[in-house]
Amino acid sequence: MTLQVRYFASLREALGSGEAVTLPAGSRVADLRAALVARSPAHAERLGPGCAVRCAVAQQMCTDDQAALADGAEVAFFPPVTGG
Repeated sequence: MTLQVRYFASLREALGSGEAVTLPAGSRVADLRAALVARSPAHAERLGPGCAVRCAVAQQMCTDDQAALADGAEVAFFPPVTGG
Protein backbone atom coordinates (compact mmCIF):
# COMPACT_ATOMS: atom_id res chain seq x y z
CA MET A 1 0.00 0.00 0.00
CA THR A 2 1.09 3.58 -0.58
CA LEU A 3 0.80 6.24 2.12
CA GLN A 4 1.13 10.00 1.79
CA VAL A 5 3.39 11.31 4.54
CA ARG A 6 3.31 15.01 5.45
CA TYR A 7 5.72 16.89 7.71
CA PHE A 8 4.98 20.11 9.58
CA ALA A 9 6.89 22.84 11.45
CA SER A 10 10.54 21.97 12.19
CA LEU A 11 10.11 18.51 10.63
CA ARG A 12 9.13 20.16 7.36
CA GLU A 13 12.23 22.34 7.50
CA ALA A 14 14.45 19.29 7.99
CA LEU A 15 12.71 16.66 5.82
CA GLY A 16 10.67 18.60 3.27
CA SER A 17 6.92 18.87 2.93
CA GLY A 18 6.29 15.16 2.54
CA GLU A 19 6.78 11.99 0.57
CA ALA A 20 5.02 8.85 -0.60
CA VAL A 21 5.92 5.63 1.22
CA THR A 22 5.04 2.08 0.21
CA LEU A 23 4.54 -0.47 3.00
CA PRO A 24 2.99 -3.94 3.26
CA ALA A 25 -0.74 -4.15 3.95
CA GLY A 26 -1.54 -4.22 7.66
CA SER A 27 1.31 -1.87 8.61
CA ARG A 28 0.90 0.45 11.58
CA VAL A 29 2.29 3.90 12.36
CA ALA A 30 5.22 2.26 14.18
CA ASP A 31 6.08 0.36 10.99
CA LEU A 32 5.92 3.58 8.99
CA ARG A 33 8.22 5.38 11.44
CA ALA A 34 10.71 2.51 11.30
CA ALA A 35 10.73 2.65 7.49
CA LEU A 36 11.22 6.43 7.55
CA VAL A 37 14.05 6.23 10.11
CA ALA A 38 15.85 3.80 7.78
CA ARG A 39 15.66 6.28 4.86
CA SER A 40 18.34 8.73 5.98
CA PRO A 41 20.27 10.11 8.95
CA ALA A 42 18.02 13.21 8.88
CA HIS A 43 14.92 11.02 9.19
CA ALA A 44 16.53 9.01 12.00
CA GLU A 45 17.46 12.18 13.89
CA ARG A 46 13.93 13.63 13.68
CA LEU A 47 11.71 10.52 13.85
CA GLY A 48 13.79 7.90 15.69
CA PRO A 49 13.08 6.33 19.07
CA GLY A 50 12.85 8.88 21.83
CA CYS A 51 12.02 11.77 19.49
CA ALA A 52 9.06 13.85 20.61
CA VAL A 53 6.84 13.67 17.53
CA ARG A 54 3.05 13.67 17.26
CA CYS A 55 1.17 11.86 14.53
CA ALA A 56 -2.22 12.09 12.86
CA VAL A 57 -3.82 9.66 10.41
CA ALA A 58 -6.56 11.14 8.23
CA GLN A 59 -6.44 14.24 10.47
CA GLN A 60 -7.10 12.21 13.63
CA MET A 61 -4.46 12.15 16.37
CA CYS A 62 -3.02 8.69 16.96
CA THR A 63 -0.20 6.75 18.57
CA ASP A 64 2.44 4.48 17.06
CA ASP A 65 0.33 1.41 17.82
CA GLN A 66 -2.53 2.82 15.73
CA ALA A 67 -4.66 0.19 14.05
CA ALA A 68 -3.57 -0.92 10.60
CA LEU A 69 -3.17 1.89 8.09
CA ALA A 70 -5.23 1.90 4.89
CA ASP A 71 -3.92 2.28 1.36
CA GLY A 72 -3.81 5.95 0.38
CA ALA A 73 -3.97 7.21 3.97
CA GLU A 74 -2.45 10.59 4.77
CA VAL A 75 -0.14 10.42 7.78
CA ALA A 76 1.13 13.68 9.28
CA PHE A 77 4.07 14.09 11.65
CA PHE A 78 4.73 17.23 13.66
CA PRO A 79 6.50 18.35 16.83
CA PRO A 80 4.37 18.45 20.00
CA VAL A 81 4.30 22.26 19.90
CA THR A 82 3.81 24.14 16.64
CA GLY A 83 3.14 27.74 15.79
CA GLY A 84 0.15 29.21 13.99
